[in-house]
Amino acid sequence: MTTLIIAEHDDHSLNEATAKTLTAAKALGAPVDILVAGLHCRAVAEQAAQLDGVAKVLLADDEELAHRRAEPVAALIVSLADGYDAIVAPATASGKNVLPRVAALLDVMQVSEITKVISPTVFERPIYAGNAIETVESHDPKRVITVRIAAFPATGTGGNAPIETVGVPTDTGLSSWISADLSTSDRPELAGARIVVSGGRALGSAEKFNEVIAPLADQLKAAIGASRAAVDAGYAGNDLQVGQTGKVIAPDLYVAVGISGAIQHLAGMKDSKIIVAINKDPDAPIFQVADYGLVDDLFSAVPAFIAALKG
Repeated sequence: MTTLIIAEHDDHSLNEATAKTLTAAKALGAPVDILVAGLHCRAVAEQAAQLDGVAKVLLADDEELAHRRAEPVAALIVSLADGYDAIVAPATASGKNVLPRVAALLDVMQVSEITKVISPTVFERPIYAGNAIETVESHDPKRVITVRIAAFPATGTGGNAPIETVGVPTDTGLSSWISADLSTSDRPELAGARIVVSGGRALGSAEKFNEVIAPLADQLKAAIGASRAAVDAGYAGNDLQVGQTGKVIAPDLYVAVGISGAIQHLAGMKDSKIIVAINKDPDAPIFQVADYGLVDDLFSAVPAFIAALKG
């Protein structure tokens, strides 16, 4: 049997989350197909076909899939499920929206946010805000799995898989698309950025958050993140939240400015390759995971940091 990956994309380009999910899927030991569902998305299918180790790409290009609503996408996946032992998606907003419905329709238990594949039926996943690792064994006839992409490297290119067009089931009419208001930014996307600068509640206000964090992020060509405390205080938008209830990331460099390091925040960034912490409290928990720590007032330390980078 074969594994099916649900591609993450925007109808124009394939998100790197798909390549990272492919690394996890290949560890299951079976051939891997990728499903690209959307509208006018053949270019995405062609990109997916170039990933190393892909057996074939299934292309579902239809008006009903234009915005990848959970109901029609789940119906499509279930219609294809007979040929697959495992259905896998990245644990992104889209994957978390679609796969629980797939699991319910197939009457199986979803295995969520795996960080390691031990065998085709045994996986590791974090629990208790990442303070413990749970080993899960699935006995279901079909495994529905979401992958914590921060735990896996991206699979490279070099493949040349065939692309096969598949039909789309009739829309059930359970939901309809109304509109979307999307934020735009010249900065890297937080979920996939190599460098992230995050600010915490110690910044004191939205104005100070922007005055301190934005220039440092600009200098490092980094994405901007925030702790939940900063988001709850209105200093930054929800889309910038890093942590257990926000985005889980693993950049090459993570700079935490004025963040104490509650376990919920650490769960979202502790897998970063290098962690730099700036905090005036020497006992802040963030220093327990930091590779480099600076005990100093952030309002003087960050401008000095920026000046040193410019120099």
